[in-house]
Amino acid sequence: MAGDMRQPRIVLVNTSHPGNIGATARAMKNMGLEQLCLVSPQHYPSAEATARASGADDLLARASCYASLDEALVDATLVIGASARCRTLPLPLLDPRACAELAMAQADSTHVAVVFGCERTGLSNDELDRCHYLVQIPSNPEYPSLNLAAAVQVIAYELRLAAGTAALEPQGEPDYASAGQLEQFYAHLEQTLIELEFLDPENPRQLMRRLRRLFGRARPDQNEINILRGILTAAAKSAR
Repeated sequence: MAGDMRQPRIVLVNTSHPGNIGATARAMKNMGLEQLCLVSPQHYPSAEATARASGADDLLARASCYASLDEALVDATLVIGASARCRTLPLPLLDPRACAELAMAQADSTHVAVVFGCERTGLSNDELDRCHYLVQIPSNPEYPSLNLAAAVQVIAYELRLAAGTAALEPQGEPDYASAGQLEQFYAHLEQTLIELEFLDPENPRQLMRRLRRLFGRARPDQNEINILRGILTAAAKSAR
């Protein structure tokens, strides 16, 4: 069944307990997901991770490990961060079903990433700045804490349901810019704003974070990113 299901990747960031990595692999295999990405896990490889995988150790063996979240997302065109907390600068919010439907509606779900933060603090603001959307799992407001692997299980279940109802041949999907291309654009944008004296690097406030939110909502395609970077280059030249 896994071979019939288009594959968003599950990304775990700075996981502190190896057992949660193994339990995540088990939850993913239950639901037919196979792409597990680990960003700077604190203890891995680990015998405890293998034991908790309980038959999904083949998925663990194929897991990709990265030194940074940017490396794990470099070719991603849709990034959804999982967090129980609302943030100062809010992202568009999804519940698990809407998250799965959006992910599976993409023309190429292999370029979709669902990102989970470390167990104690979740995703940082900097990590959420890499996301287009935020997914939250409804829970008891008096006890909203959800185990990492349990959270992955909920999302994986919804992805499996959505895979059964998603159109087999989605049409007209834009050629979205990847996360790597967006990071290059943001670096170019920041440098240009500094050169134009619009951004004070000594007192940036939240300008770049708000601009990230703006372009994250827009989800520009590759042609649009090229146009925007061309405008930045022209603006910088005219200001010299």
